[in-house]
Amino acid sequence: MRLLSQSRRRWFSPTLGATTVLAAFALLASAGAAAAQDAAPPDAWTQFRGTAGLTGVSSATVPENPRLLWSFEAGESIDSSAAIADGTVYVGTYTGELIALDLDTGELKWRYRASERMGIGESSPAVGHGLVFVGDLAGVLHAVDAETGEEIWTYATQGEIKSSPVLAEGRVMIGSYDGYLYGLDAATGELAWRVETQNYVHATPAVTEGVAYFGGCDETFHGVRISDGTEVTSVSAGAYTAASSAIRDGRAYFGTFDNEVVSLDLGTGDIVWSYEHPQRHFPFYSSALHVDGTVVIGGRDRMVHGIDAESGEMRWTFMTRARVDSSPAAAGGRVYIGSGDGRFYILDLDSGEKLWEFDTGAPLSASPAIADGKVVIGSQDGVLYCFG
Repeated sequence: MRLLSQSRRRWFSPTLGATTVLAAFALLASAGAAAAQDAAPPDAWTQFRGTAGLTGVSSATVPENPRLLWSFEAGESIDSSAAIADGTVYVGTYTGELIALDLDTGELKWRYRASERMGIGESSPAVGHGLVFVGDLAGVLHAVDAETGEEIWTYATQGEIKSSPVLAEGRVMIGSYDGYLYGLDAATGELAWRVETQNYVHATPAVTEGVAYFGGCDETFHGVRISDGTEVTSVSAGAYTAASSAIRDGRAYFGTFDNEVVSLDLGTGDIVWSYEHPQRHFPFYSSALHVDGTVVIGGRDRMVHGIDAESGEMRWTFMTRARVDSSPAAAGGRVYIGSGDGRFYILDLDSGEKLWEFDTGAPLSASPAIADGKVVIGSQDGVLYCFG
């Protein structure tokens, strides 16, 4: 862990003067647990990372030694992480389909063909307003009836979509490789605003206090007001950032391609600490989990890292056999995460000790979703697994 000097940071806003930027930060100083939902409810996981703050935490109770309840063969790689709502699992596949399955049985409810020529990659569904939203690698955001799978509307961007949609204040927000973050009317798909960055928008925005925060591939940490698309925060992240941020207690936590995990204060714009493993220097593609004072994140160094959320000091590491691009989820003091080695792991949150594993036989880059005592994750050989 090392603290960053003031010279490492840069502040700018293309639309606001310095006084306005500082005032905006002052208004956001109280952002944190009271503003963002810290844990998903026990019966739902309605978007990537479970909550609008992307904390990755569920309040569900999962059996200590889960068993495989069912599996579903989708045909091609599942890099998309599942959403769960009203007893239904929604997930995208490389076949270009969004599928809906019964959470209890794994029975197929419907299929929606998003793209005939390109698949659904890492974009994970979001569920709300009776709709399911997902982006595809052709650059199109789809809104589909959650009950029937009928297309309601689509919106085409000019680059592939790997970001996951987020719902807030009647808007659905999505990043695109055309360099924009888009804010659309969730009901109609009408464009409300778009914000330009200087590179791809790969990360999914985390929402708190009416602002959507995301790290960009332009090495900048952005904050965009949801109501009108005004960029109120633009701070150097120090490096290319593909991972999404977890927002908790007024801070953002995210990994970078400069081999660091960063804690950034939303009230001041200061980088509070930066963690880097003392021996192994590899990028972080996984998105962070924040729970009970611990930040957990997977690394391309084949490790899962447990970091003290306040100090940035290492608490523990767990070594897998391949890089860890899957993002961790937590419930009941346990961490759930996949690895490129094909294994799905359960780790103890306090110690990092391995408590359980399941070998799927294919790399896991998707992230787990937790609801109703069950955990769902997809693999790169196109199989969706449900444990409970």
